[in-house]
Amino acid sequence: MTVPVVTAQGATPACTVEYSVTSQWDSGFQGAVAITNNTAAVSSWSLTFDLAGGQKVTQGWNAKWSQSGTTVTATNESWNAALGTGASVSAGFIASGSGSDAVPTAFKLNGTTCNVDPEPSPTDPTGPGDGTVPALHASGNKLVDADGTTRRLLGVNRSGGEFMCVQGRGIFDGPVDDAAAKAIADWNVNTVRIPLNEECWLGLSNIKPEYGGANYIAAVKDLVARVKAHGMTPMLELHWTWGQYTGNSAGCSDVHAGCQKPMPDMQYTPAFWASVAGTFKDDPTVVFDLFNEPYPDRATSTTTQAWQCWRDGGTCPGIGYEVAGMQDLVDAVRDTGADNLILLGGLAYSNDLSQWLTYKPTDPAGNLAAAWHVYNFNTCANESCWNSTLAPVAAQVPLVAGEIGENTCAHSFIDQVMKWFDDRGLSYLGWTWNTWNCSSGPSLISHYDGTPTSYGIGLRDHLRALDG
Repeated sequence: MTVPVVTAQGATPACTVEYSVTSQWDSGFQGAVAITNNTAAVSSWSLTFDLAGGQKVTQGWNAKWSQSGTTVTATNESWNAALGTGASVSAGFIASGSGSDAVPTAFKLNGTTCNVDPEPSPTDPTGPGDGTVPALHASGNKLVDADGTTRRLLGVNRSGGEFMCVQGRGIFDGPVDDAAAKAIADWNVNTVRIPLNEECWLGLSNIKPEYGGANYIAAVKDLVARVKAHGMTPMLELHWTWGQYTGNSAGCSDVHAGCQKPMPDMQYTPAFWASVAGTFKDDPTVVFDLFNEPYPDRATSTTTQAWQCWRDGGTCPGIGYEVAGMQDLVDAVRDTGADNLILLGGLAYSNDLSQWLTYKPTDPAGNLAAAWHVYNFNTCANESCWNSTLAPVAAQVPLVAGEIGENTCAHSFIDQVMKWFDDRGLSYLGWTWNTWNCSSGPSLISHYDGTPTSYGIGLRDHLRALDG
């Protein structure tokens, strides 16, 4: 039997999959899939679909076949990895169980649903949205919406957009379709932080075209729209940047945006933020987090030098490239006419806000908030430090913990963090909504359907218990 491809007349789906049972017997059957890619060329592909009725793939060809529960995954072989626009590839498999019923009804290629009309964006990511996601503004030390109602940003990080593209492996790590966005929202999340890579957004020559430039921007815009469609605030954050740094605590020696650098670079970062802000300036619901985790304090000899580098950029001691300071980046955003809320993380990988108020950049829109990160292994990871360094900042400007987490697979530490922030009406987001091993890093989920790790249970249950 063959599953027909049904779309509206004249519409071209992003991808089509023809599924057929080519042979069957009492205890099993032989199946085949013919996949056609109708969008931008890809250098690798992965097809997923569900088999029901106890059907189980036992072997296959022309793809690497695997099955987890009912979900079957077929991933390209090295020799058929490239799939150009309009190109097709076929693969087959043997399965146990009857092929006469429980035929798959949905197929996804690299996370995109096939055999359906191209979906319009749930909301226009460059427009004002549908009214369910508030446009936020700093008012004193609170975040407020257009009606003046105080709001908190509570949610998760969705990692992948910072590293997959520069590594030539895709754009996002795992699915970012409507079902994936709904799974996040089901945790009572109201904000999703989306890490980005400046070389991928700008489409620099070292990035594969299918993962950079227009394709990357379109993917980010689509994710922003999906996040908003489920009533969540999208937070765009610059994670990895260009610039060679081999000094203290260097994450990599490469000049390219392949790791966290101590500061953003003047070469590309202002252009990145001008482009991002220009893309979303008409959508005030989108929040901008200018640079993930600055650490010029590891490169410079004095704290004063580090904070001056943080704000003013230029030639910073210990950093071999020209630095874009936070004032440069605020200016790059505001020069586009964008008034969006801007977050700024401090020193020590955003764990030190001790002189944030002293070095706070000038913002003509008056719409800045302080960003802070904390893990159980950080220096400022106890209430004494929070009371002495965070509380004075939170008394004057909105404070957002853009990343909270612990590397123990437990949640006792973030429980303390969330209580401290809850007691003061502050915002926080857990790291990270990715299916990594929580024993090697803070991973909230074991499956993109929202199945939590033991660490993720702490955040999920806490968010679900909150009002609103």
